Amino acid sequence: MKILHVIPSISLQRGGPSHAVLNTVRHLRDLGVDSEIVTTDDDGPQKTLDVPFGELIDYKNVPIRFFKRFSPPVKNVEFNADKAFLFSSGMTQWLWKNIQQYDALETRYLFCYPTSYARFVAQLKNVPYVVHPTGQLTPWALKQSERKKQIYSWLIERRNLKRASAIQCSSDGEANDVRDFGVSTPTFTVPVGVDIPEKIADAKAKLHAKYNISLDTTVVLFLSRLHPKKNPELLIHTAKLLSESGKRFHLLLAGSGEQDYVDGLKKLVDTLGVSHHVSFPGFVEGTEKDLLLQGSDIFSLPSFSENFGVAVIEAMASALPVVITPGIQICHDVIRSNSGLVIEGKVELFSEAIVKLIESPELRLELGREGKNLALQKYAWRSIAQQLLSVYDSITQQKTDTASRKSLQ
Repeated sequence: MKILHVIPSISLQRGGPSHAVLNTVRHLRDLGVDSEIVTTDDDGPQKTLDVPFGELIDYKNVPIRFFKRFSPPVKNVEFNADKAFLFSSGMTQWLWKNIQQYDALETRYLFCYPTSYARFVAQLKNVPYVVHPTGQLTPWALKQSERKKQIYSWLIERRNLKRASAIQCSSDGEANDVRDFGVSTPTFTVPVGVDIPEKIADAKAKLHAKYNISLDTTVVLFLSRLHPKKNPELLIHTAKLLSESGKRFHLLLAGSGEQDYVDGLKKLVDTLGVSHHVSFPGFVEGTEKDLLLQGSDIFSLPSFSENFGVAVIEAMASALPVVITPGIQICHDVIRSNSGLVIEGKVELFSEAIVKLIESPELRLELGREGKNLALQKYAWRSIAQQLLSVYDSITQQKTDTASRKSLQ
């Protein structure tokens, strides 16, 4: 079986879906599935990757074919909530010529050129495809640039969804979003996996030393893209209340984003007078990311909307208690497993929840322990890859059966 994965960008600065597709392909290949990725050289809003174009290369231990991106000024026709339509003439030509070499296609993201075009070509060339909406059908996401997305859906994306062999959802909530969008295509729910990092000796002491935080201070970690959807402003205002209450805490806002937006967050920190309580580590990965997760005491993500919440699972895998909003669709697992607190996105309520955890190290340990158990049991990558393999087997068999029936007519 040969599967092609199409995604606009594999830059980790674009968030969880990029991380997820790399791991998906790695583990599918471990199961003997010939999987490849086609993407652009995008590396976030301002940068591109230094990679050859059109060649299948080994990148982060995954076979990937890159094409040059071009981001025309199509304002508010968005990919990942960034103004990045990501047109690619090289990818256009390559997909048209080569898509029939694959048994099936998996595409991630809506409302952007690479995946919309790939699904269109797959229809014309009779190649079955799976769509992963990556949270772009949530009510909150659809309200952003609502009129333009309605037009794009009417012209392109609704038809692409209806003609898919299946729609892959990361949570039951995302499957409900698909139905609410008026699409009856079969869905299947497979969570995003998580890597269990190697334990870092004395992680807490190392983290406190790196950011000059006293050891008796509770560290609250935000680890995600710095973007309005993630609502880091709420945590900054929460920091103001915690500071006024005399609590010993430090907030780490780790992640990257549009420079103007990040500058605005830093200005807000200064305006509220909490700069001595807040640090901006920037974009982190690898060992530096593991240090943040293992050395912090509490993880918080107050997003307005998340179809899953990869960062939440990563925190749970590191035994961090989590404080999140109901808009993160993994919240039901957090409640059932008693691995964190699910709080409405209001500053006073978040402040109360974080104070509760600051004042109770025992509760933090209990929630963190349950979260790690859940991550180990439910979100192992190999199990997820096996579930995907069964779906690919099913849709490729349907194509084979259809072709056989036509040959007999």
